[in-house]
This record gives sequence, structure tokens and C-alpha cells, in this order.
Amino acid sequence: MRASTKLETRAGTSIKPGTCNIRIAQASIIRPNVLLINDSSPSTSRSDQQMRSIAVSSLTKRAEDGVVASKPTTAAPRDTLRMGLPSKGRMAEDTMLLMKECALSVNKINPRQYVAKISQIPGLEVWFQRASDVVRKLRSGDLDLGIVGTDMFMELADNDSDVILLHDALNFGQCKLALGIPMTGKYTNVNTLEQLRSMPDWTAESPLRVVTGYHNIAQRFFSEKGFRHITLVSADGALEAAPAMGSADIILDLVSTGVTLRENNLKEIQGGDILQSEGVLIANRKSLLDRPGLLQIVHELIERFDAHLKAEQFYSVIANMRGETPESVARLLMSEAGLAGLQGPTISNVYNLNGSDDEVQHGFYAATICVPKKKLYAAVKSLQKLGGSGVLVQPMTYIFDEEPKRWTDLLERLNLTSKDVFGH
Repeated sequence: MRASTKLETRAGTSIKPGTCNIRIAQASIIRPNVLLINDSSPSTSRSDQQMRSIAVSSLTKRAEDGVVASKPTTAAPRDTLRMGLPSKGRMAEDTMLLMKECALSVNKINPRQYVAKISQIPGLEVWFQRASDVVRKLRSGDLDLGIVGTDMFMELADNDSDVILLHDALNFGQCKLALGIPMTGKYTNVNTLEQLRSMPDWTAESPLRVVTGYHNIAQRFFSEKGFRHITLVSADGALEAAPAMGSADIILDLVSTGVTLRENNLKEIQGGDILQSEGVLIANRKSLLDRPGLLQIVHELIERFDAHLKAEQFYSVIANMRGETPESVARLLMSEAGLAGLQGPTISNVYNLNGSDDEVQHGFYAATICVPKKKLYAAVKSLQKLGGSGVLVQPMTYIFDEEPKRWTDLLERLNLTSKDVFGH
């Protein structure tokens, strides 16, 4: 039997994958950093309990792991509104860049300062925290809003109904949570999740050891996929080294390009992708309902983010076009694929001077359309084919819609109307 170290988990956590009810009960310490998970259920026999257990273990156990502060029934009184942002790493850099591109100035005078203000949104404090702490403090009500990755939200919110997803695609920090298994040895011909699950090596005495920092997600995933003998191992630092060192069989971690996996002789497998992750905006439900002014701020944030992210996908293209009337030019453009814009072209007169008597005369029409960035060159060639000249291409900063769908969806989830928020 392989020795494994085991991590303390919250008592009473239940997982119900289909007919399989896996209950992680009270953990009991049997030696330093080693805890025995007692898995039992009144409806299962002793042999079934052993066959269906998922043990959770740790190479580096931290006291705060798996611990969430008790939550009040209503939002605690506070004079200010708080938004948590990541304090370090690429996630922090990308978050600050998004805020800047949306004309939101986060005033952090001292780089060691943990609290800042946003000039455009008085009354909202920005608190810089570890991404994991943003979720934990949002659950406990110490923060009202936060920006984190989908992975942290799914892992640490852990289906808490008090944590609401406001914006699911902030278009930065894209990566995926996936399995990585060794390329060689007994895994040489293992290329699918089914092949990994069917390996005869995994028994109650010798379970598949998975090193990961995402225990909640891993428990749900392996249970849903029908794995019977699993031990989840926690470790800080580079997880990719664990299989080679013998402390785990496979890893479950974030993957961006896959280069780090390959450089450590690990590979991805079909069916091993667990979730796609990117930056998301989240909120505490009680805060949204109880804190005056917060929903108005949420509306502004969603509107700014959506307008900017939509505009990032397009160029504004202006071309001089010949035609008898504005309607004829518009009809010509809309007859060509890719030149209709978002809701149709905008046509305006272009004037120039008559060379002989310096009189102003109408010579062309200027047609303005929005073109997807990926289709820019094809659109320019189409305009030229239709007689367009002097084609100008400009970046776009915002495209504001009448009302963001994410905002109307939020109002529906909170059972509110726009009048409830804005008074009109």
C-alpha cells in the first residue's frame, strides 16, 4: 500500500454523482499532517463505502484551506462599498488593464497599499487581496464585489447561493483546468479519460493519486465521471513535478499553452478538460439587496465592461462611395456580405470645392460601418470592389447597447425591476 498524506476537510460535505453518495465526514488525525477520512453513509455497506471513497490529502496543509467564515443573515452595517481585486500576478495586471481601458482610474498611490479608490465611482473602495481571499471574504460579506478567475469562483464559492456571477467573460486570464498525466511508462497508451479510469492499477488499497489545488472541483469531476478509487493530494508550488517525484500519479491544474506540461513529460488527454477559466465579476447577494447604491455601481460596471469588450471586437470603417442617393448607397452596401455593420451603414454627405469658382458641392457619400477585426481586410476589398475609396480604419472604444443583457438577467435573478433600483 502506498503511503499518502491527508488533508482535513469540512465535516458533512456531500457529493451525489447520480446514485453514488460520497460523504466526507469528520477527519481524524492519525499522525502529523496525515488525516484519515472516514467515509460512511447509512445506505451503503462497508464494502461499498471503501469502493466509493474519495480521500483528500495534503503535502502542505494550511489552516485556512477549506475554512469559510460564518455568514451573517444580512449585510453588516458599513459606510463604504468594497470591491476586491487580485493583488499579485498576471491576473492582477490584466484586471488593472481592463479597469484602465474602461476609463476607471484605480488610485493606488503606494504599491504596498491594500486599499484604493476609483475616481469615477465615489464611495467604492478597492481592496487588493489574494484571488482566493477575494472569494472567501465575499462569501463572508467583508467584500461586496470582486474580480477573480472562473477557477477560483467555482472552487471556493462551492455552489454558495450568496455568491452571484455578474459577468462571466471579462476576456482576460483565459486558460483551462485540465488533467495532466505522464507521457511514458504505464500511461504511454492512455489518451482518454475512459482509458485512465479503466486502468486496473486503481484499487481501494492503491488509489489514483491526483495532486491539485482544486479539491471541490476535483471531487465533483471524478465522482461525476465514475472514478471509484481516488486520493486528492494538495501541494504548493509546481505541481508538474509531483508525478516524477512519486508523490502523485497525475495532476489537475490550470493549463494555458500546455508547454509547461510537455516540458515536464506530461500530456493532456481527451475528456480531461474540466472547465474553461477567465476573469469574472462576482458579488455577494445580500450586499446587492441591502447596501444602498451598490446595484447602481454594478449597473455601471457591467455597462462599461460590456461596451468596451464589444467594441474590442470591431473596427470603425469609413469609405467614400459614389451614388445617386444615401438610400442607394446603403442598399449597395447591404447587398454585400460583411458590409451591413451592426444595424446597417450610416451614410452622410461629403462636400468638396468646385475647382473653377470655389463653390461647395456634393461629390461623394461617406459610408460608416462596424467591421469585425478578423474580417477587416475582406471588408476593405469588398468596399473597393463596390467603388469605395479613401477607406479609413479606426479602433473603437465603446459600443453601448440600450441595456446590457447581463444586467436585465441580474434583475430577474434578484426579483427586482429597473424602477426598484433607479426609481424610474
